[in-house]
Amino acid sequence: MSNPNLTQLVFLLDRSGSMQSIKSDVIGGFEAFLEEQRAGEGQCRVTLAQFDNEYEVVYHNVDLTQVPPLALSPRGRTALLDSMGKLITDTAAEINALAEADRPGTVIVAIMTDGLENASREWRRPDIKALVEQQTNDGWEFLYMGADQDAVEVGKGLGVKDGQAVTYAKGKSREAMMAASHNVRNYRSVKLRDPDAAMPEFTADQRAQLADE
Repeated sequence: MSNPNLTQLVFLLDRSGSMQSIKSDVIGGFEAFLEEQRAGEGQCRVTLAQFDNEYEVVYHNVDLTQVPPLALSPRGRTALLDSMGKLITDTAAEINALAEADRPGTVIVAIMTDGLENASREWRRPDIKALVEQQTNDGWEFLYMGADQDAVEVGKGLGVKDGQAVTYAKGKSREAMMAASHNVRNYRSVKLRDPDAAMPEFTADQRAQLADE
C-alpha cells in the first residue's frame, strides 16, 4: 500500500518570453501557493520544472519545508507538449521504482502557462492526452491553468478534466495560483480521511474572479 500521508506535488511552470510581463505576479503567486500548502495536513514533497523551448528541472522531490524561493527568467518559445511528456514519464518511472510503502498516496500535477504550444518536436497532442488519461486512471490528479485562452478546451485536448482546467486573465496569475492552492490543500486534507476523494473542481465563483473584468 502507498503512503496515504504523502503527497507528491509536481509543478510545470511556463517561463517562455511572454511570461516577462507577469513575472513578479507569478513569483509571488507561487510563493503564496507553497505557503498555503505548508499550512496543510500531511507530508508533501515538491518537484518544479520550468519550460520554454527547453525543459529544466529546477528541484526534484524536495520536502515542502525546504523548497527554495522561485527564480523565473522568461525566454524562448512554448514547448508545452514535450515538457509535459518528459515530466509525466519521468515522474511515473520514479514512483514505479519505489517500494510500495514509499510511494506517495497522492500525486498532483499542476501546469501553468500563459501561451499556447508552438515549439514541441517529440510529443503530439493525442499522445499527451492518452498519457494524462492513463495517469489519471492510476489515481493522479492534473490541474491546468491557462492565461487568455479557453483553458477548459485546451485542457480537454491534453486529457485534463473540464473541472480542473481554468482560464485566468493575464493580470491575475497570482489569483489563479491561489485558487489552485485552495483546491489542492482541501484535496490533501480530505484525502487523508477518504482515499477515494476526488480533487475539487474550480468553482463558478473562482472562474468569475479569474476572468477579465
